[in-house]
Amino acid sequence: MSAILKSGGYVRWLMIILFATGVILNYVDRNALGIMAQEIIRDLNITPKEYSYITGAFQLAYTIFQPIVGWFVDVIGLRIGFAIMVVIWSVMCVLHAGAGAWIHLAILRFVMGGAESIVAPANAKVISLWFPKKERAIANGWSMVGFSLGAMIAPPLIYTIHQFGGWQLAFLIPGSLGIIWAGIWLFFFSEPSKSRFISEAEKKYILSEQDDSESQQNKNIWVALKQVVSKKKFYGIAIPAFLAEPAWAAVNFWVPYYLLTERGMQLKEMAMFVWIPFLAADFGGLSSGYFSRMLNKHFGLSRINAACTTYLGAAFFMLSMAFASLTESPYTAIALIAIGAWGHQMLSAMLTIQVIENFSGKEVSTVNGLRGSSAWIASFLFTIVVGQFVETIGFKPFFITMGFLDIIGAIIMCSLLYQRSQKNNK
Repeated sequence: MSAILKSGGYVRWLMIILFATGVILNYVDRNALGIMAQEIIRDLNITPKEYSYITGAFQLAYTIFQPIVGWFVDVIGLRIGFAIMVVIWSVMCVLHAGAGAWIHLAILRFVMGGAESIVAPANAKVISLWFPKKERAIANGWSMVGFSLGAMIAPPLIYTIHQFGGWQLAFLIPGSLGIIWAGIWLFFFSEPSKSRFISEAEKKYILSEQDDSESQQNKNIWVALKQVVSKKKFYGIAIPAFLAEPAWAAVNFWVPYYLLTERGMQLKEMAMFVWIPFLAADFGGLSSGYFSRMLNKHFGLSRINAACTTYLGAAFFMLSMAFASLTESPYTAIALIAIGAWGHQMLSAMLTIQVIENFSGKEVSTVNGLRGSSAWIASFLFTIVVGQFVETIGFKPFFITMGFLDIIGAIIMCSLLYQRSQKNNK
């Protein structure tokens, strides 16, 4: 409340809420497939390998298009660029209802994945445009709620919708809501300097700590990408992102299937419990910003070093993923996966902060898109490998591997980004 009074307004926080609702719809759309997987696989006679190709198509597109749509947003602007992508992914979601074979779903998931890949680059852009530097870690933590809240509410919501019209309706309704939301976004969202809703005091407060965040990215995509990948600090973000993403891919795409098959849950029972890791992820995203801010404000760490330290601490949360595969109780497994989801969302939030802190505002969407591509290369490979081998070796080796990858990533981040001199303590 004090921050709102000092800044003379709260519109920036409303913009975070608006963006987060779009992200919630994004995650409901994408997770509908995993929740309805058992019925879709049965009705369309899809094998586990074919299912891995369907989910892999989404992940492949998500991997390829993140830097492209990130650059697109940096060039065309967040307001129009994000609305275009929301309409595309929503239409693809609606068309899922007419799929008659696995190849139809694979094509739709590929296009949908390309459009939905806008979310991570757009998140960094919203934060860099609408918040001064001292508030960005906390603001990013709140924006991350949309990422996990959508995944959290998806199981009970999709299950309830499907009760009224089968798995087809579970795609029709969320997709239609996305198209409506795009219109709401276009009406309310703009950059702070152009907003008709913001007060002069809040605008001055936001823009006082802006560098060149509203300047335009290089219109040659290859030059823009080359500028990013030539910088050593990019790899202090991209490599940890690569190592972190398999765990989130498992939570989003494989945990419902894992609970139904290896843990023997029924669809209704799974829908009652599978949202718990996403609730934990919400708290992970929120806590990351406050913890990082505490290290910055009370312990004198720079914002970059505070993010590195937070990332290292969160990496140890991920060890719970290894233990999840060793317990006998499915409910204990869900609890341990939830701890891992908490840790992962802390990691993910700090990756976004490192992008914002280490790169200029004009390129944050491009950089975050490349970071996302690095992450989703790992996600895509993980999904394909799981699809090929899960029937023979089960999920246990994959969960154990996921438990240790982020500690390696944290060491790499700290070695490449940690500042010996404290440059930005405010």
